[in-house]
Amino acid sequence: MSLSNIFDIAGTGMNAQSMRLNTTASNIANAEAASSSIDQVYRARNPVFSTLHRSMLDGSFSSFDGPGDEVAGVKVDGVVESDAPLQPRYEPHHPQADENGYVYYPNVNVVEEMTNMISASRSYQVNVDVMNSAKQMVQRVLTLGQ
Repeated sequence: MSLSNIFDIAGTGMNAQSMRLNTTASNIANAEAASSSIDQVYRARNPVFSTLHRSMLDGSFSSFDGPGDEVAGVKVDGVVESDAPLQPRYEPHHPQADENGYVYYPNVNVVEEMTNMISASRSYQVNVDVMNSAKQMVQRVLTLGQ
């Protein structure tokens, strides 16, 4: 692995953690969004990541790890909605209560989302530190010829 690959790998890691931070922020922002219908309730979203291999960048989309298949970073495959059950609450005086008096709230666990946010921000910072260290190494290599 060359030193320049480190920038690509750390960059894809930062992109993935940025996506994770955005979905977590969206989940927290909608944690108390009430609805009178199960179909219209916000559902927690989570990004799905996979390993990006060098062979995928070359055009041969092999899912097997061969001896020459070098890791090239992280790929965001998409965002999926959580299958956790929604939270029905009996609140007959709520303006969005259905005919039975229930209001439906998202399946967002705020404590879990805050943990995800801390983890994502720390992972992002680690990738920034990796890029800074690699940059310093490249700068030192360039000064060797002086």
